[in-house]
Amino acid sequence: QVQPVESGGGLAQAGGSLKLSCVASGDTFSRSPLGWFRQAPGKEREFVAAISRYDSSTSYADSVKGRFTISRDDTKNTVYLQMNDLKVADTADYYCAVLRYFIYGQVMAVSGVSSWGQGTQVTVSS
Repeated sequence: QVQPVESGGGLAQAGGSLKLSCVASGDTFSRSPLGWFRQAPGKEREFVAAISRYDSSTSYADSVKGRFTISRDDTKNTVYLQMNDLKVADTADYYCAVLRYFIYGQVMAVSGVSSWGQGTQVTVSS
């Protein structure tokens, strides 16, 4: 089973930027759609962004559209999440995910995830 590993979390001020990275070994990662989810304290895990395997089409949660960008580099088995104009509401643990499928323009459900990373914490201060 693929075990993704995230990095890049930390503390940022509102309006600032962070870039998360997620790397995994093996071919499965580069052959799969990939995504990012987040979970704030006391809340359920929610979809943030996803990217397809074939043409790098992307989908985003409404709350991050225009501020976050997901991308992938299959030569490095890595998926990224560039987060700009951060808000206090973006504070959460962020999880990389290997997806079972990708549907353009749709929010991914947690049930659509086949493998999770261990998470990286993002804290945005006002």
